[in-house]
Parts: sequence; C-alpha cells; structure tokens
Amino acid sequence: MDEIVRAVEREFLKKRTEEEEFTPGDIVRVHERITEGAKERIQVFEGIVLKKSGAGTRAMITVRKISSGIGVEKTYPLHSPKVEKIELVKPIRVRQARPYFLRRLRRIR
Repeated sequence: MDEIVRAVEREFLKKRTEEEEFTPGDIVRVHERITEGAKERIQVFEGIVLKKSGAGTRAMITVRKISSGIGVEKTYPLHSPKVEKIELVKPIRVRQARPYFLRRLRRIR
C-alpha cells in the first residue's frame, strides 16, 4: 500500500526549489490564487514562517503576520495548485525549530 501512495505522490509532486530555500523564522511572501466567482486573482501574504510540517505532497507551512494590530496565521500546502509561488524576502536565523515565541512579539523587524 505504501508503494502505491509513494508512486502517486511522485507523480503529482510539484517541482519546487523554494521548499528548501526557507526555514522557520524567515520572512516569506506567498502568492495565492484566489477565485471569486468567474474572476481569478493573485493575493500576496507576507509574514514569518512559524513551522514547516509534513513531507512530500503533504508538506505545509504556517505563516504569521500582523494585520491592523491583529496577528493572522495561515497554513499553506506547499504543493497546492492554489499556491502560485513562495519567495524568500529576508532570511532570519532563529534557534528554535518552531519559533512560537514570535507570537508574543509586538512588531517584527
């Protein structure tokens, strides 16, 4: 059964080089395709990567930003057709694998 799942994952796995480019703590810009009725547009979400989880086609990232004084977190599947691209804005080195302490910070440099 595992062999069948791996074969299907390999077939549908997007070729993304961005997956290895960023780590938790980095500031990234996610370009997400939004469909509203018959129209389609690209929405950009820029924030700090809090965590990377999963592997293969199930790989996901959680990105956090402060919008109008309120913290907003979004989780994106890396290989979703809705995610147009993920670009690294600024690499930031943190010592934790999942820097949840960033939730308590007021502002981000």
